[in-house]
Amino acid sequence: MAREQRLTRVFVELADTLVEEFDLVEFLQTLTERCVELVDTDAAGLMLDDQRGNLQVVAYTDESARLLELFELQKAEGPCLDCFASGQPITNVDLGDAATRWPVFAEAARGVGFAVSHAVPMRLRRQVVGALNLFTVAPVQLSPEHLAVVQGLADIATIGLLHERAVRDQVVLAEQLQTALHSRIVIEQAKGVLSARGGTSVGEAFRLLRSHARRTGEALTAVAEAVVGQRLGIADLTADPTGPAPSP
Repeated sequence: MAREQRLTRVFVELADTLVEEFDLVEFLQTLTERCVELVDTDAAGLMLDDQRGNLQVVAYTDESARLLELFELQKAEGPCLDCFASGQPITNVDLGDAATRWPVFAEAARGVGFAVSHAVPMRLRRQVVGALNLFTVAPVQLSPEHLAVVQGLADIATIGLLHERAVRDQVVLAEQLQTALHSRIVIEQAKGVLSARGGTSVGEAFRLLRSHARRTGEALTAVAEAVVGQRLGIADLTADPTGPAPSP
C-alpha cells in the first residue's frame, strides 16, 4: 500500500471516535502505534492531563517507553513535561547533548538505547490535554514532513477527544480520563497476572489481551477485568486462532 494511501486510512481511523462504546485506551494505543509506523521511529508514549493538572501515562508502544515515561513523571524532567507546559513541540533532540537540559532523563533514555527524542502536544488552539513522546534508536532526525504527520495525528486525536467531551455531560466527561487511567491500571494488573501464570513476557501478555478483545468484540478493559477476576485464563486467551496483532 502506498504511504499516502496508508496515511489517509490512518487519519480516517483516528477521526472515527463518535461511536458507541468508545474505548479511549484502545484509541490512544492506536495513535501511538500509528505514529511509530508512519514516521519510522522506534517507540512512543503518551501522557494525558488527568484534569487535575497532573500528567499520567495512558498509552505506549513497548515496555521501555512505558518505563521511561513513568521515570520522566517521577523525576519531573523530560520532553513530555516541557511540551505539555509550553504547548509547543520539542523535536529532534539529540539525547547525547541533552545533559544540561534533562540530565537525569537523558541518561535514562540513553541507557535503554534511545538516541533522539521528540515530543508533540495534544492540543486544540490554547487547550493542551497531553503530550506524545517519540523515540528513535538511530541518531537520525525526523524531517519536517514527518513531524507534520505526527502533529497532524495528535491534533486529530485531540479534536476527537474534545468533541467526545462536548457531546456528553461535562461531569461525565470529567470522569472519562479517570476511567481511562483506571482501565490502564487494570490492564497492567492483567498483564502481570498472565505473565506470572503463563510464563510469558508482559509484552506477550498484552498482545494476548488485545487479540482476544478484537476477536470477541469486547472492550480491552473488560477482558483485563475478566483476567484479574479469574474469569479468563491464559488458556482462554490462546484457545482461538491468533491473527496478526500490534506490538504492545
